[in-house]
Amino acid sequence: MALRKLKPVTPGQRFRVVTDFDVVTTSTPEKSLLAPMKRSGGRNSQGRMTTRNIGGGHKKRYRIIDFKRDKDNIPATVKTIEYDPNRTAYIALLAYADGVKTYVIAQGGLKVGQVLLSGRNIAPELGNTMYLSDIPLGTVISCIELRPSQGAVMARSAGSFAQLMARDGKYATVKLPSGEIRMILVTCKATIGVVSNSEHQLTVSGKAGRSRWLGRRPRVRAVVMNPVDHPMGGGEGKSSGGHPRSRNGIPAKGYKTRSKKKDSNKHIIERRKK
Repeated sequence: MALRKLKPVTPGQRFRVVTDFDVVTTSTPEKSLLAPMKRSGGRNSQGRMTTRNIGGGHKKRYRIIDFKRDKDNIPATVKTIEYDPNRTAYIALLAYADGVKTYVIAQGGLKVGQVLLSGRNIAPELGNTMYLSDIPLGTVISCIELRPSQGAVMARSAGSFAQLMARDGKYATVKLPSGEIRMILVTCKATIGVVSNSEHQLTVSGKAGRSRWLGRRPRVRAVVMNPVDHPMGGGEGKSSGGHPRSRNGIPAKGYKTRSKKKDSNKHIIERRKK
């Protein structure tokens, strides 16, 4: 997969960098795995804005993704690699031997025609989903469960991966994409390989309009607001705004908000790097 820098034929194209989608094999999604998506525009059930900077955007449908990969020891063939407008990673359409079709997060290097498996007593090959108790130490993994049978919740975005460091008793030690090292039950599943579309972070929109297509409205900086609108607003002329903080007054940049009594703190061996 590669990036393309467009010729500056218009002001919006001048700095545009896009992926060439050479790994995507079809533009038509599987109809049975689509669900409608309704946009809220950041409004709640009373019609009041509760989340700012949301609105507009291209109409899209949700692709139903199988995060559990619980059809154990049934071979599944990769039929297509597709673009998903709801996530940064690509998705793969799997056709199981029993006739069931599902979408899964595609790992980098996954090819059409490849046969994938999940469960126990399988080879630790790219795209296979295994229990942490069976994966060799040092393996690069993604789409990790935090609780058994919960479904993948960690390392799911484009280019992200974790590494299985050690195993001790009923826990495995995993280094997560953030740098955090934590213990996860060995009965949780993970998929072998790095999530696809690793060049996503190198793309450049080129213009503000593309953010509008994605449903993002303009965001006003806090320091240019009035004091009534934000703690960092107000002041004569250009003022620094004081200590950085949120609209609700919660400090940013290093202020810890995680509870010291949180039950899962005991599973974290090393916190993420700042």
